[in-house]
Amino acid sequence: MVVAPVTSLAARVRGDRLARRRRRSPAPEGGCAGSARGTRLTAVEPVYGTAIRIARGLWRMQGLRFTVTGVEHLPTTGGAVVAINHTSYFDFTFAGLPAYEQGLGRKVRFMAKKEVFDHPIGGPLMRGMRHIPVDRGSGAGSFDAACLALKAGELVGVYPEATISRSFELKEFKSGAARMAIAADVPIVPHIVWGAQRIWTKGHPRKMWRPKVPIAVAVGEPILPTLPAEELTALLRSRMQHLLEQVQDAYGPYPPGEFWVPRRLGGGAPTLAEAAQLEAEEAAAKAARREGRPDATGASG
Repeated sequence: MVVAPVTSLAARVRGDRLARRRRRSPAPEGGCAGSARGTRLTAVEPVYGTAIRIARGLWRMQGLRFTVTGVEHLPTTGGAVVAINHTSYFDFTFAGLPAYEQGLGRKVRFMAKKEVFDHPIGGPLMRGMRHIPVDRGSGAGSFDAACLALKAGELVGVYPEATISRSFELKEFKSGAARMAIAADVPIVPHIVWGAQRIWTKGHPRKMWRPKVPIAVAVGEPILPTLPAEELTALLRSRMQHLLEQVQDAYGPYPPGEFWVPRRLGGGAPTLAEAAQLEAEEAAAKAARREGRPDATGASG
């Protein structure tokens, strides 16, 4: 595994400065409900620790090769929103690597759809790792829970795109990451995961047994919440687009026509517009099934 320098004096100073700033400043008006007591994090987490050991063992068996860069940009203390691009069902497992490489025992609390927490096996594991359930029909409770975790000094993982990008390009961003950062007064730290779509992504079969593919994880510089939510979201997307292109340029080669390669790089993935059309058709079909109507294919639920 190739890893960038783990810590730097600048990162530590930045983290300390942010921590002092949060202690001095009251919660912003209109921010998170409730309050968090103290900023001390749990030192020993058997469920999360066991999951990490199992995952690393599986990665070795799969022959995955990792390049992790920019770890020094991840604050060593205090809360932060970890903003991740979304190309695979495994993005969250790889997005936690920079925090692991810090060697400080910090964990990322990922926001995931509520259905995962309802699973008889996955649910207890997700709760044991203190991840945060998201009810897409009513997100206020999830937002407050994430803000409380951030104020308590946690790293909270968020997908600004909300769902997997079939084009493997950045879709339009939701404003949730920016609003959480503003409400909790913490930075947003861009993360790019690249290569995971080759193992398992939407619309393609899983390749779990010895895929032997390289996985790149890159961390960008923290973005302080000094702008309104809309502008902060636009800045975050711009920074992540630049970071994504840097990672893609370093990754290669890209075989022509391959499903996991963006159209922009000569691959067979749909364009952003084509992917958006596929998503719209899927959403319409799901709505039709819920209402018991035939969808565009003539099938009914």
